[in-house]
Amino acid sequence: MNNLKSTIDYHKKGILTALLVLIFIWSLFSVTWSKDLIHAGGKATMMQIFNSILHPKVTPELIKLGFISTWRTLAYAVTGMTLAFIIAFVFGILASGIMAERDASRKVSKSIFRGLLGFMRAIHELVWAWLFVAAIGLTPFAAIFALAIPYGGTLGRIYADILNDVAKEPIRALKASGATKLQLLIYGYLPLAKVDMISYTMYRLECAVRSSTIMSFVGLGGLGFQIQLSLQDLNYNEVWTFMFFLTALVVLIDLWSNVLRNKLISNKEYKKKFNFNKFSLLLAVVIIIGSWVFIFVADKADFFGLFTEKNYMYTKKFINGLLGAQEANPAFLNSESWAKALKLTYDTLQMSVMAIGFATVAMLLTVLPAARNVADGSLTLSKKWYKWLSFGVIRFVYIFSRSVPELVWAMIIVFIFKPGILPGAIALAIHNFGIIGKLCAEVIEDLDLRPIRNIASSGGTSSQMLFYGVIPTVMPKFITYILYRGEVILRTTIVVGFVGAGGLGQQFKLSMSYFKYTEITLLLICYLLLVVLADLLSEGSRKLSE
Repeated sequence: MNNLKSTIDYHKKGILTALLVLIFIWSLFSVTWSKDLIHAGGKATMMQIFNSILHPKVTPELIKLGFISTWRTLAYAVTGMTLAFIIAFVFGILASGIMAERDASRKVSKSIFRGLLGFMRAIHELVWAWLFVAAIGLTPFAAIFALAIPYGGTLGRIYADILNDVAKEPIRALKASGATKLQLLIYGYLPLAKVDMISYTMYRLECAVRSSTIMSFVGLGGLGFQIQLSLQDLNYNEVWTFMFFLTALVVLIDLWSNVLRNKLISNKEYKKKFNFNKFSLLLAVVIIIGSWVFIFVADKADFFGLFTEKNYMYTKKFINGLLGAQEANPAFLNSESWAKALKLTYDTLQMSVMAIGFATVAMLLTVLPAARNVADGSLTLSKKWYKWLSFGVIRFVYIFSRSVPELVWAMIIVFIFKPGILPGAIALAIHNFGIIGKLCAEVIEDLDLRPIRNIASSGGTSSQMLFYGVIPTVMPKFITYILYRGEVILRTTIVVGFVGAGGLGQQFKLSMSYFKYTEITLLLICYLLLVVLADLLSEGSRKLSE
């Protein structure tokens, strides 16, 4: 019986893998592959861009500007995450249902708040930013709220899941001692969930830094704004200088997160030694206070100015425009507009599939030498000095590619390729290649080494080890990560369209520029339908791969 189940599971995974490959091939037919895909001077531009990586501009003035821009990027990320944490903490607890007294109220609470969190995170932060700018004007709070809402939705959903997954024995013991719901939360759930909640919050801070970078499209300064200016002036040496600042910031946050998580898990802090946990708490408080002071003092953010009669009229006009209150034939009730929007939705779907396909192929070609147990020879039974070199180079590429937001990659790539879904797919693939590569390399590092060593000891090459030893073992987890990133990519495709990469995003930007608000509503409906479809397909595929 077990053998039959194993055979069925094996065939299910094989069918899923074949299906994913076929879908990727289908997406490739959306592009007419010819020399016309590249601009007339695209090849020369590409060489200039890549040559500039090795020669970033380093002057005292530019370095000073880099530090100032880095701080502004971090400040907006931190202020946005502060509000996101508050939203997530409250909504996450309510979405978990742990505070409800009865089963019926628990189900209602979970349904309402999980649905609300799902809507908040479904719309990309840059789309929220455009909407807030249109509603309340070009204020720092437009960017802060735009970061807070989707990140609050994502954090809240994860917090709810973490709270639901805590060990039940300590909670039952507290209940038996007569603890109230609030006491259960404070002394039971939160201490047990603390490490995972802090760890994921730090990860989302790293993501918020990238999101803060692309807020240059709504007038926010920082690293994204400087990169955009340098690209417009064709100063590629300056572009890479600011890109390296961004990479350094992301790496520092990542290192801080990893060390903090290890300290929290080990729970070993001695009085005579440096207490990293207390230092992290103090540092976090200083950065949060410093960020809000910067927003209010340096950028002159006026919170109470949001509630003026003028802003109320702007917001009312914008909402009425989205609803088509004063339009005889709104786009979302027009069949021709629907046909055009659905075609763009189809293009967006193809772009996302192509992107995850490119990223997966690049990951499979690099993931084996990127694993630490390959570099040190424990997996292959072969120790070569150059394996550490390839490990370091590929891991750096992973870090660099994922540190730079998709939109920034798209801004660079449209200088080489003509507008269309291909440059958007390439930009999305480059960013997600670094994420998938890191995750999958860690899967290989956690492998049971004995079966793989048998292939190596019998004279198997690296390619044979990859296809006959590693991939069959790690494929379920690989597919899980690929599907997860595919879902994220689908939400992000609308953003790369803002710089001419096609799909819903390009039309969304045009509609915003020409104040065609009912078109915006239609595009948002198509976007949300696409996200819901992605969630359903991803969930079904994950169940098939289990």
